[in-house]
Order: sequence, then C-alpha cells, then structure tokens
Amino acid sequence: MATANRRTGGRGTAWGAVLLALAVLAGALGWFYRAPIAGYAATGAAFGARTACACRYVAGRDLNDCEKDFEPGMGAVFLSDDPDTRTVTAWVPLLASDTARYVEGYGCVLDRWEG
Repeated sequence: MATANRRTGGRGTAWGAVLLALAVLAGALGWFYRAPIAGYAATGAAFGARTACACRYVAGRDLNDCEKDFEPGMGAVFLSDDPDTRTVTAWVPLLASDTARYVEGYGCVLDRWEG
C-alpha cells in the first residue's frame, strides 16, 4: 500500500516568518520614531483645522474644496465641520486632533490645548 508524502515546513511557514519579521520591524520603527510621528501628526491636525476653518468660514467655500489648500503629504488629515458652532476639526486617525473656531473680528483660531 502506498503512503502519501507529507511536507513539513514549506512555503506557508516561510511566508509566515517573513510577515512576522516585517511586523516586528514596523513596530520597532514606529516605537523608535514615535516622537517625530506624533509631532508631525499634531502639526498637521492644527494646520489642517486652521486652514480649513478659514477656507470654510472666511472664504465661504465648501469643506471638500478646502483640502486643495493643504500642503503635499497631508493625505492622512481628515476634516469635519460643525456649522452650528462654526468649527472645523481636523484629525490624523489614532494620533492627533485639533479644532479651529471662527471668532468674529479675529477669524479662525485654534481651541486651547489642554496640557
């Protein structure tokens, strides 16, 4: 009677090890660069909120049109608008968020940071 040959190891195990190594490397790089990443995220959120608020409530443009005013590389910054309070909130998911409010006579100002 013939028996089937079974492979042990193989490609599935090799790909799993490569993916695990890449995940560990990405985590280590994220931990090493956590301060600059957090700084860029906070700066991007603040700039996005202030710029979009001025675009929306000073220039009177649509919020979707305001993303054209962003600098290159700000694709991770998302916007939301609250017309009742005349505020725009910008955030980088899981990292930073900031809100700018339209104040008559001053234009758009960022909300105070709690720190």
